[in-house]
Amino acid sequence: MTKAQLYKELNYVNHSREKRLYYANLVISNPELVSPLLEILFEVDDKISCRAAWVLEFMCSQSIPHIIPHLDTFAQGIHKVHLDSAVRPVAKICEYLVKAIYDTPKSVIALQITEVHKEKIIEACFDWMINDEKVAPKAYAMQSLYLLGQDYDWIHPELALILERDFPIQSAGYKARARSILKKIKTKA
Repeated sequence: MTKAQLYKELNYVNHSREKRLYYANLVISNPELVSPLLEILFEVDDKISCRAAWVLEFMCSQSIPHIIPHLDTFAQGIHKVHLDSAVRPVAKICEYLVKAIYDTPKSVIALQITEVHKEKIIEACFDWMINDEKVAPKAYAMQSLYLLGQDYDWIHPELALILERDFPIQSAGYKARARSILKKIKTKA
């Protein structure tokens, strides 16, 4: 399948779990589609890029190792994503990657992800925390940053400052996650 054919197929992706899973499995079965999927995802001003993000998120939830050969492309592009419908799945993919590092330290992700990849994820996560984003990307970002703060000692103090500063003005969902993260940070201090 060419990039143009994949682009056309993405028109059929909607919010239903069934459609996203169908196309995620299509990509898993045809790993050569990951590269054009990422190209479409990073055409950030195109509404179809959001659908590519949904499919990539589902692919990563089913089989995170499929993104390994494309970590450089993913890490280089995450800061470009700005449409709300694409930011959420990209933030979730970052959380999947970070959790894979810390859940299984000798996992294939932990062995393949570089310092540069981590730095790009950290940068994107802090951007989502301080920018006017919806709650879900902020929640995924704070979890990723908390975990990465185990290896980067400067992250927890910065994250705590942002969480405490924004706590009064955020939603109940944000407050619940922030409370949990702040408790973990203070317990480790």
